[in-house]
Amino acid sequence: MTHRSASVTVLATGALIAQLSVKAQEVAKPHGSPGVVTAAAVSIPFVGCLFEGQAEPIQPPQTATVSVPIGSNAARALAYFGSAVDLGVLGPRGWHCEGLYGSGGYFLFVYPKPIGPGKVFAPDHRGFDGPVIEISERHRDQNGDRLDVAQIIARVFPYYRAVVTGLMDGFDFPASEYPFGPYATDRLTYRSKTIVEYRTPAQTEGLGTHSSLKKGDGPIEGVAILSGVPPDRIRSGERPDLILLSVRVPRESARFGPVIVRQLERDIASRQQR
Repeated sequence: MTHRSASVTVLATGALIAQLSVKAQEVAKPHGSPGVVTAAAVSIPFVGCLFEGQAEPIQPPQTATVSVPIGSNAARALAYFGSAVDLGVLGPRGWHCEGLYGSGGYFLFVYPKPIGPGKVFAPDHRGFDGPVIEISERHRDQNGDRLDVAQIIARVFPYYRAVVTGLMDGFDFPASEYPFGPYATDRLTYRSKTIVEYRTPAQTEGLGTHSSLKKGDGPIEGVAILSGVPPDRIRSGERPDLILLSVRVPRESARFGPVIVRQLERDIASRQQR
């Protein structure tokens, strides 16, 4: 990423923060319940996240608060962890964040204790088995990421099956590496053809472990979102981008998992409308 593109992403984040602030004048409506009021937007702390990658670091935005439409209990417990690559997520107050960018996309990590610059991306890092939040945006045109994206599509996005079969045919990959259908123990909730919320139980492999989160004592919940290629225009040669959120928080914060997931869905929907 060049200095110019880094500057562009800073501007994009400015637009994101502005949109979040506008939410202070709005009221949130839950999925599937038009017209039902849930929460007015409230101001919560903003934590800027440094991104490191192939070129110079991308500095975090300098802002103190944002407004998001969440309940008062969640507002007292959560902060917004944002970045200059237009990617952010709610997380427990007092946690820390770090990001990575590259040709394949963006990865943002939020965890209870600071790990230190670059350590989470070191070759000897084997992933997280404790509390952590990871959000990734994986681009469609990168070989390494397209394989992982195809595996996730095969598991939970049936309308995009042609993407997976086309990839297997084009690269002669064995079908055993791309099993169709969800993990047996995962619980899935479809919001649309391109958005699926999930919950992977503790000590279990599932959609939640398609990340840096290893199976551990707590469950993993989150959401997978496809973008870039609408399901009614799929051809075997086209592949969508994937945004994957994986959340494992301590038991005392577990009730805020759905709040974290729904706020990301709102963020991505707002971004796609710009």
